[in-house]
Amino acid sequence: MDSNQHIKSLIHHISQDVTLDEYAIDKLSSVLVIKELNKKEFLLEPGETANTMNFIAQGCMRSYYLDENAQEHTLQLGIEHWWINDLYSYLSRKKSRMYIQALEKTFLIQLPRIELEKLYIELPEISNFFRIKIQSAYVAVQERVIDSMSDDAYERYDTFRRSYRDIEQRVPQYIIASYLGVTPEFLSYLRKKHS
Repeated sequence: MDSNQHIKSLIHHISQDVTLDEYAIDKLSSVLVIKELNKKEFLLEPGETANTMNFIAQGCMRSYYLDENAQEHTLQLGIEHWWINDLYSYLSRKKSRMYIQALEKTFLIQLPRIELEKLYIELPEISNFFRIKIQSAYVAVQERVIDSMSDDAYERYDTFRRSYRDIEQRVPQYIIASYLGVTPEFLSYLRKKHS
């Protein structure tokens, strides 16, 4: 898939929530940046500030942090047509505490913060689109926090399987375990129990 195809996929994605005329499409397209990441390459590391919105045109990514014992905690997984970012760093302008890493060769379409701020003023539909996306992200985070506190490990795994069937096949088991808050061994047990 070439850059034009990647950009078309982003335009199609945005057009599912808001209407873009030709002027808006041209204006938006003129500020987009295509970034290629190799497997295991980092988009963001602790101490850096998130300065772009990142649409996954092709590939698979995750965001995670390390606790005081250097234990990984996966916060977000993402595949084609999903957004990935450290919204805390992006919105607060504070340094990130997270890693954002490609799990396979990945092509991102990036919207630099400075350009996006200009688009918010010039193209209200872009502002509306990102309002919708950020609201959805907030709801998803709140849902995940509540589920992690109220559901047992098997229920969390079952929900993950039903919601993210495409991801389960592409992401190593230890990362899924980290996302669910269990050990890889316990995830193996949950998988056997499920089958």
